Amino acid sequence: MSTGRILVVDDEPQIRRVMRTTLTGQGYEVTEAKNGEEALQKLRDHAVDLVLLDMNMPGMGGLEACRRIRASSEIAIIMLTVRSDEVDKVAALDAGADDYVAKPFSLPELLARIRAALRRIPVPPEGGPGVIRLEGIEINLTTRRVIVGGSEVRLTPKEFDLLSYMIAHANIPIPHRKLLQAVWGPDYGDQVEYLRVFVNQLRKKIEPRPSEPRYLLTEPWVGYQFRLPEEKR
Repeated sequence: MSTGRILVVDDEPQIRRVMRTTLTGQGYEVTEAKNGEEALQKLRDHAVDLVLLDMNMPGMGGLEACRRIRASSEIAIIMLTVRSDEVDKVAALDAGADDYVAKPFSLPELLARIRAALRRIPVPPEGGPGVIRLEGIEINLTTRRVIVGGSEVRLTPKEFDLLSYMIAHANIPIPHRKLLQAVWGPDYGDQVEYLRVFVNQLRKKIEPRPSEPRYLLTEPWVGYQFRLPEEKR
């Protein structure tokens, strides 16, 4: 049985009923909202671990709701939509979602995505440093805090998991598939657009010049690596 508190946000009552029945049957606590505005209110009133957020709703849409949630929270977010092309997928991830599931989806697939969104890779890496200090940057792998220029920068759980995994394998090119499976889980591997979005977001948050990264480097046709000066390891 799973544990966790999930907010289901969808304007279709039947979908909310199916979600509630399925998720409570798996041991999750479920709260419902029928639109983005109600979702924001429910999040103010209830402690939640993950949001299942429909992209296409009347009133405040899923993308705007996702942006507003992400502006003040590190909660896991999975976006649900009937559209499955890459533009919409990137838009969802860019708004702050951890994952994206296209309708219609199988319930076992959705449950697997929920487990992936809630999973956390162990940090700090065994035998590795607990705190990384670079020029103007401090990354505490134990407390999961990042300080840039003296101010704390909020990373989503998946952003931090990706960053900490890359630090644990610093100065080594890591293939896309290996990164995806390490951070999201074994069912992932081909979703390269996830990495493009998440690495770009990390660059904006920690790189002095995101367009000319010093630490989060792209390895063409391979993947990414975190460049860590040898004396900092």
